[in-house]
Amino acid sequence: MQTSDILIDGQRLETAWWGPAPDAAPTLVLLHEGLGCVALWRDFPALLQAATGCGVFAYSRLGYGQSDPVERPRPMTYMHDEALRILPQVLDHIGVRNAITIGHSDGGSIAAIHAGGTRDKRLTGVVMMAAHFFVEELNIASIAQIKHTYETTDLRSRMARYHRDVDGAFYGWNDAWLDPRFRAFDIIRYLEAIQVPILGLQGEDDPYGSPAQLHVLQRHVGVPAEIWEIPDARHAPHLEAKDDTIATIAAFIKNRLQDSNR
Repeated sequence: MQTSDILIDGQRLETAWWGPAPDAAPTLVLLHEGLGCVALWRDFPALLQAATGCGVFAYSRLGYGQSDPVERPRPMTYMHDEALRILPQVLDHIGVRNAITIGHSDGGSIAAIHAGGTRDKRLTGVVMMAAHFFVEELNIASIAQIKHTYETTDLRSRMARYHRDVDGAFYGWNDAWLDPRFRAFDIIRYLEAIQVPILGLQGEDDPYGSPAQLHVLQRHVGVPAEIWEIPDARHAPHLEAKDDTIATIAAFIKNRLQDSNR
């Protein structure tokens, strides 16, 4: 793993890279969850790189990991802002030529908005794990519960090992989702505009989203889409059912690369 910082709009982002550079192989771009960062991908990037031979790139969004803090409250459009304004600049900065985005939770939603909203010519596929396409009561209840956990257990101190501004990371995400205005969050129109193949994954026991998320994905896209529920997994199948998840993603990537070489 190689680490470095990059500047986007004058703000510093923490980044990491595994494997070949963009001029030597396709790049898998990891987009972390609402409480994630580079370090919290753990060994997933290295295992994914070994399974695919691609380069793997990850960055911590503003307010997360060791990236610069972000002002609060976050706007209700924070995922749209990331997908449509910041992510394209990040891809330009690192010289991506052929990319597949792999997003988890909020990162999966960002991947969907980016793919449908920019139609980036460099993009050849999208993987969305436990993504949110609309708001569910189950989702809101779990986010309210984790706020209680953060404020009454050692969760804050454990998160502080990974985030430079731990309260900014937590409340920036939590406050946005619990704001009544966020109930209007709906990105189905971006799904309808995606023009590259899709892999949608969700843990069978995900407390943050029901299978209805995958059903909406399958119903509204007009491109080939593989949909899988991962057994023995909750909200993080890439960590909780690592072998099955990596094998499924690697097979999808292999097919995408074969298609692009024809």
